[in-house]
Amino acid sequence: MTAWRRGTALLALAWVVCLPLQAQDWPAKPVTIVVPWPPGGPSDTVARPMAKGLTEALGKSFVVDNRGGAGGNIGSAAVAKAAPDGSMLLITSSAPIVINPHIYKKMPYEAQKDLAPVTNLLRVPLVLAVHPSVPAKNLKELIAHIQSQKGKFQYASSGNGTPQHMTGELFKMTAKLDMAHVPYKGSATAINDVLAGHAPMMFDSTVAILPHIKAGKLKAIAVTGAQRSPQLPEVPTFAEAGLPGVESYAWYGLFAPGKTPKALVARINAEALKVMKGDEYQRVLKETGSEFVGDTPENFAAFVKTEADKWGKVAKATGATVD
Repeated sequence: MTAWRRGTALLALAWVVCLPLQAQDWPAKPVTIVVPWPPGGPSDTVARPMAKGLTEALGKSFVVDNRGGAGGNIGSAAVAKAAPDGSMLLITSSAPIVINPHIYKKMPYEAQKDLAPVTNLLRVPLVLAVHPSVPAKNLKELIAHIQSQKGKFQYASSGNGTPQHMTGELFKMTAKLDMAHVPYKGSATAINDVLAGHAPMMFDSTVAILPHIKAGKLKAIAVTGAQRSPQLPEVPTFAEAGLPGVESYAWYGLFAPGKTPKALVARINAEALKVMKGDEYQRVLKETGSEFVGDTPENFAAFVKTEADKWGKVAKATGATVD
């Protein structure tokens, strides 16, 4: 019995020691970074410099794998079900993590359980922009114009369940407006239709919509951040424009499979933060108008929970669904 207890104790000790060793040895093989969206989207903006930085720093290949479909659920599910050894990671916008669980009747994974938050990578406000033909110079005039349309007013978004769509629903709910949502297959197609005047209004991130505002092809009415965007200093926040409560961000995060050991998550976090502090990633933050948002896994997990609670309430209040 004594020998058995001694053996059990040694096994337990070996298990405890093995986690930090696994973290120290990471990555033992090439790493796949899944982006659950088609190539060329905003998630790629952060995923590719992160993959490049990690490859250069750690001497192992980090390859971006775009697996689009089902609002980001397909690629996210692949990571949720992957081995928790750091060989497959996820870089995604917020939708598959904090929005989809509230608007899809059936999900292929449990975001809060099956994916481990590592760090926030980028966060930018959205901009409410309208076609120049819309007779409104500010938020008060725009709300009055939408009300005058008596339910005929429409707004475009980059797709059902996206932060752009849900921010439109948050605006609709907060201002008590009657307007219809028109989803598109991606930000580019939605922007093109607003530019052409086929849809009068949309929300989109500064990353995507800024060039068209700067060119005078769209009018910026308000930004959804707590502070004004440094790229659009003349555009007020919703709170400044008289409608507090419409605060929203397009954010992009790094996740590992849910059962990844905490020591390994901490190691991935530390290496990702080093990349974020490098010149190339700092350039990405500056160009997109994002502040530095690198964080601890614990703080990022708390942020994710807050976001999930927020969008769950919006989905319930507005009846937003994709099914």
